Amino acid sequence: MTLKNLLENRYSVRGFKPDPVDKELLKSIFSQAQMSPSNCNVQPWEPLVVSGEMRDKVSNAMLKSVMSGNPPNPKFDWVTRYQDEHRQRQFGSANALYSAMNIKREDKQARNMAMLRNWQFFDAPHAVFFTMETYMGIMGAVDVGIYAQTLNLLFAENGIQSCMQGALGQFPDEVEKLLDIPDSKGILFGMSFGYEDPDHPANAARTDRVELGEAVKFFS
Repeated sequence: MTLKNLLENRYSVRGFKPDPVDKELLKSIFSQAQMSPSNCNVQPWEPLVVSGEMRDKVSNAMLKSVMSGNPPNPKFDWVTRYQDEHRQRQFGSANALYSAMNIKREDKQARNMAMLRNWQFFDAPHAVFFTMETYMGIMGAVDVGIYAQTLNLLFAENGIQSCMQGALGQFPDEVEKLLDIPDSKGILFGMSFGYEDPDHPANAARTDRVELGEAVKFFS
């Protein structure tokens, strides 16, 4: 499959089968992802992959934090209050997801339950937390984003589906304890991955992209 095909056909999957991905295949994919470009070749990414028993421990710990009512306390200031067309696109994305799941706008309980699935990894058998040294700042975050996209496309090339999740960086305290993350490092975001459950209604959601003329300006 060409890169063009991958980009045209991939989408965020929010319903997975329990079947784990072969460990050797995962090692091969993560090895290839190491070829991602980075500023001055510093390679700031430090991905932490959870599967099996550890996956369950991490999920339960995050759910406990969320359900406690405590506010999010991410290591990085990633909260953005979207404005104008970006706000409209955010609404459009949420509408596409909740419509696919037949959840009405006024059904707050159902929306909250759908939101909680983030910290259950949408039932995926694996998740990866993208971490880096906190001093790296915006330049490190850019490099980690490039790495995550490379990994995402390598997954797609191998028939593995995924969902990027800022939510996985919101409640880091217990995750840091379980995964022995030192104070000098932090979780930027995460990604759940595995094999898609085609019968899950969330996987019918699709989003669009703005036209080239609106997104890109060419100068000569």
